[in-house]
Amino acid sequence: MSSHENYYVPAQSKWPIIATLGMLTSVYGVGTWFNDLKAERAESNGPLIFFVGGLILAYMLFGWFGNVIRESRGGLYSPQMDRSFRWGMSWFIFSEVMFFAAFFGALFYVRTFAGPWLGGEGDKGVANMLWPNFDFTWPLLSNPDPKLFPGPTDIISPWELPLLNTILLVSSSFTVTFAHHALKHNKRKPLKIWLALTVLLGVTFLFFQAEEYIHAYNELGLTLGSGIYGATFFMLTGFHGAHVTLGALILTIMLIRILRGHFDGDHHFGFEAASWYWHFVDVVWIGLFIFVYVL
Repeated sequence: MSSHENYYVPAQSKWPIIATLGMLTSVYGVGTWFNDLKAERAESNGPLIFFVGGLILAYMLFGWFGNVIRESRGGLYSPQMDRSFRWGMSWFIFSEVMFFAAFFGALFYVRTFAGPWLGGEGDKGVANMLWPNFDFTWPLLSNPDPKLFPGPTDIISPWELPLLNTILLVSSSFTVTFAHHALKHNKRKPLKIWLALTVLLGVTFLFFQAEEYIHAYNELGLTLGSGIYGATFFMLTGFHGAHVTLGALILTIMLIRILRGHFDGDHHFGFEAASWYWHFVDVVWIGLFIFVYVL
């Protein structure tokens, strides 16, 4: 431990290169998949390429975080390294805030500026000449060109599954906080119970979101191709669902580590970072519930 009193410098690693290849493959797969859908191709290699990219990323995460866990358990990290981890996680969450801010910004721009302009309102209302009969309302069920982009028949009621999912995620913020307090006081049994309950709430949220998507696609005609309302709805809720999936996976790994005796009241930043991320995911959902479903 004394040799790493100030700072631990790890050996050269292959994981950043593997992560880059995984992300490149995944993004290329998604792009190919979407382009083939747009071109109405019956068969596409996009899903397979995306799946391969996902496997590469899973391999990278398992190996890289495994190295970090072994280094931490080996006593190689100093207080300076702990501060570095905290700064890194803080900047990562900030980047995620900016990520969702871009999508919320697109939603507000359409609702406040672009949509009313196409409806003939405001300084740029001359844009209404493109579709003279278009009357802008939000949620947008009747698109400017319904032949090209047929709108959905209805919207998802916020007071059914979305409200239930809001209760689930807000409750999970409390349970992960209870787990954190139990860990600080080295109460292992309550820690395991509260953390397992948090994971269960997250998985239940994902199950109900899948039910909501099936209902939207099959019964409401609300799809990515149903106009700007469908596009913003699925981009915001879909990316949030991906973050919930990642957060639930991270918390599951924390639970496995706790079951194996990792962490104590003074050294548990891995768990703390996971809880930060989970609280961030919960806050984003509250914004989604208000601005996507209710208003």
